[in-house]
Amino acid sequence: MSATIRAIGTAVPETTLEQAAVRDLFASQPDLGRLGRRLVPAAFDASAVAHRHTVLDELDAARPAGAFRDDLGVLRSPSTGTRNDRYRELAPALFVAAARDAVERAGVNAGSITHVVTVSCTGFTQPGPDLDVVTALGIPRTVFRQHIGFMGCCAAFPALRIAAAFVEAVPSAVVLVVCAELCTLHVRASDDPDQIVANSVFGDGAAAAVVTADGPGLRLDDFATTVVPEGASEMAWNIGDEGFEMVLSTAVPKLVGATVAEAVAPLLSAAGAAAVDIPTWAVHPGGRAILDRTQVALGLPDSALAASRTVLREHGNVSSATVLFVLRQVLDDGIDDGAPVVALAFGPGLTVEAARLTAVGSTTEPLRAAALEGSRAPERSRSQGDPLEPAIAGTP
Repeated sequence: MSATIRAIGTAVPETTLEQAAVRDLFASQPDLGRLGRRLVPAAFDASAVAHRHTVLDELDAARPAGAFRDDLGVLRSPSTGTRNDRYRELAPALFVAAARDAVERAGVNAGSITHVVTVSCTGFTQPGPDLDVVTALGIPRTVFRQHIGFMGCCAAFPALRIAAAFVEAVPSAVVLVVCAELCTLHVRASDDPDQIVANSVFGDGAAAAVVTADGPGLRLDDFATTVVPEGASEMAWNIGDEGFEMVLSTAVPKLVGATVAEAVAPLLSAAGAAAVDIPTWAVHPGGRAILDRTQVALGLPDSALAASRTVLREHGNVSSATVLFVLRQVLDDGIDDGAPVVALAFGPGLTVEAARLTAVGSTTEPLRAAALEGSRAPERSRSQGDPLEPAIAGTP
């Protein structure tokens, strides 16, 4: 008996931001200093992001102004409380849409779901979106609920580990994991390189996975966690008065490149494989340089990270949900029965989370075909070094 991801559902907000347009919006801000005027175009143009999605309609210059942008195109910086109010208003629709998509693709009855694990680091509210998921899908109100909060971009991995533990303890368990992030709630005009990088790559979205014992899908074979102590001050996520603040130094991609091989070594050793023996790597695309450094460190061909680069280009960095978007893309692209996959994400700490998976079952092809249909949430319901390096480096 092995815990298996039976299906992955995704959802994104209705508003799409084209990278060139949002770059011009941030570059045109009147209070931007000399450094900011240099870094904004560099960060946006080097991001490898073509477009992203946002819950903030007003970030699209063609839409009416709002709390984050005035009629003259000047960005406002609402309080953290105001931003969190928007999270409370807008997050549930994404949670519910991704969860419903996953449940429908898995072909399970919502009434059979025994555990719900939710993940988010971009807002706080109680009662939380987990109850919205339970109510909207008709999941029994007696279901076990667990929330993982504020762990950043790598948080899908502890959620999947929890799901696997439930299934291994009770083989009849049906676990729904839902990650939803409204990263753009925390954008603001700034000369700070870390904030500029965040503005250039983060998007909004949600992804969900149904995990059961055995069956067709992506089998969860093994997990590994590595903490890089020297990275503790290089990547962080804090609550400020004007939103949540990203701390990201120029050292992050270098640290990832220096440690990723060691981090995945236990997974590869257990499988008797080398990195180049794994044809597909679902790497969290925190930024272009993160992917580049990972690819070089592991000696991988371009094809190995194709799904990660596609997600970066089409969605940007959606924090904890992103690695599930990448695994969904792996299914979209097609994967053979028995093919191995290694998934990776990076978070504050510096923490490297990894998992080894295997595509199993003759129904992998139908799962891939279903994934092609897509899903959208309902509308509105500093470290040393050149400051250009984080603009190119990307985010955790």
